[in-house]
Amino acid sequence: MATPQSDSSLSPLKTIAVVGLGTMGTGITEVLAKAGREVIGIDVSEAQAARSVAALETSTARAVARGRLTEQERADVLGRIRTGTDLTAAADADLVIEVVPESYDIKHQIFRELDAVVRPGTILATGTNALSVTRLAADSAHPERVLGLHFFNPAPAMKLVEVVSSVLTAPGAVTAVTDLAIELGKEPVAVGDRPGFVADGLLFGYLNQAAAMYEAKYASREDIDAAMRLGCGLPMGPLALLDLIGIDTARTVLEAMYAESRDRLHAPAPILKQLSEAGLTGRKSGRGFYTYEAPGSATVVRDALTPLDGAAPTPGRTVRSVGVAGSGTMASGIAEVFAKAGYEVVLAARSEEKAQAAKARIGKSLDRSVGKGRMTAEAAAQTLDLITPAGSYDAFADVDLAVEAVAEDLEVKRQLFATFDKVCKPGAVLATTTSSLPVVACARATSRPQDVIGMHFFNPAPAMKLVEVVRTVLTAEDVHATVREVCAKIRKHAVDCGDRAGFIVNALLFPYLNNAIKMVEEHYASLDDIDAAMKLGGGYPMGPFELLDVVGLDVSLAIEKVLHREFRDPGLAPAPLLEHLVAAGCLGRKTGRGFREYARR
Repeated sequence: MATPQSDSSLSPLKTIAVVGLGTMGTGITEVLAKAGREVIGIDVSEAQAARSVAALETSTARAVARGRLTEQERADVLGRIRTGTDLTAAADADLVIEVVPESYDIKHQIFRELDAVVRPGTILATGTNALSVTRLAADSAHPERVLGLHFFNPAPAMKLVEVVSSVLTAPGAVTAVTDLAIELGKEPVAVGDRPGFVADGLLFGYLNQAAAMYEAKYASREDIDAAMRLGCGLPMGPLALLDLIGIDTARTVLEAMYAESRDRLHAPAPILKQLSEAGLTGRKSGRGFYTYEAPGSATVVRDALTPLDGAAPTPGRTVRSVGVAGSGTMASGIAEVFAKAGYEVVLAARSEEKAQAAKARIGKSLDRSVGKGRMTAEAAAQTLDLITPAGSYDAFADVDLAVEAVAEDLEVKRQLFATFDKVCKPGAVLATTTSSLPVVACARATSRPQDVIGMHFFNPAPAMKLVEVVRTVLTAEDVHATVREVCAKIRKHAVDCGDRAGFIVNALLFPYLNNAIKMVEEHYASLDDIDAAMKLGGGYPMGPFELLDVVGLDVSLAIEKVLHREFRDPGLAPAPLLEHLVAAGCLGRKTGRGFREYARR
């Protein structure tokens, strides 16, 4: 059995064959040719090979028009690419990258044919993101030269490349392709062989839960997508991303993940099977969760599920003054938001001193806005004048909307709502900003549960655009309409959801964070590699461990426990490592140590 040459004598990977010239194969071909490699593009279909060449001509012409390539460089890039339909063209390749459909049968056939064509030292890489690299390698005549090289779509733009080794892979092969990835301007992450690897292993569980959430009619597709974009800073919502990836592809990846993990979070949501078997596979077919202008188009068009524009059918109640209960960061941020929108605000806390301190915090925030040129000094002064601090909730007697932003403790909130019930006038809307507790429990602490609703702001409230509007089964229609109208006036994007743990954002975000912790527990990948994979491969603004340390590990654990208790799913049980860190007092940035250590301020 021949092996690749040792690390010191590995020849540079100069000639590379790409088998499969779909979107991904074409993108990889472009990356390789731009990096000076000779590329042999191979596809069973002559028509597909021709389409690939046409796409390369178009993309390189666009690069010239944008000043990223000269005409001569473009000619050189295209001159380094030749295409064909016969695998024998790969005979001279130093590396073959296979990116054909996710099917063991198809991939095994290609690897068997390549065994008879290429030199014994040629490295064979599979671009799979769902199938076992070990299984593909074991069926090869030279399993030690087989590995995974998982690019992300679009390959020219995405920086991440996952280098996947099996127990059979020779270290020299891993070194060679890792060095190549760096030369291509990519950031390689070394991972072991399991379905989904790092990025897709975390991403597809989250996408699957979003599909199940939509299927259960818990929230609209537009609200689910807006919630994750605005609440988490993601470049795309999960359902739009499923349409881009391909619903059939997502189903294949999830089936492979579930076969390995038996985690119910990976069991494909039935809607994925229904859509893919109906041919509604997303953008490529022109219809998936959304409807598109044409197959392959990114332009969403109106369909029967598109929400109607215009005002809510039920008129809301008049809101001129707002009471905000609490003295912490969230309460002062919410009070600032309402005052900036011109509302008279009563900011009440357990003491006059706490309320005055919260108003002073708002004053400093407004001063920073003035310093950055976002508002005038006069506007800041007028905004601050609209806020009246109070040391008693009796000051809420005349407010039209009372918003609580106190500790995330159900008994504390219930007591506060009982107080609202006594002091607030009839017809006042009573809102809780809870992120994980049942809104209906707050409502039942009053004699007017129909007036109670959830308004979940995100931190920092002045900057974050999202508000989750949470109706209970008892919430009146005009109360819901009132809060939607208020959200529009304070320039927040409202999304509707029902009263269940986590609402939209936390119900999708925290299982993803929990799964990242489990990856580290299992020694599958390092903190740094997982964070890099999600930022570079998923477009996340922060990696999961960065985010956990910012949120606070104690807060994260509390939310995980609420989700596990509500949904009774073993896959939602908090990772033991998270529980151990919290027990040790390692709560993230606020204590100087969480998953990472931080300099004390």
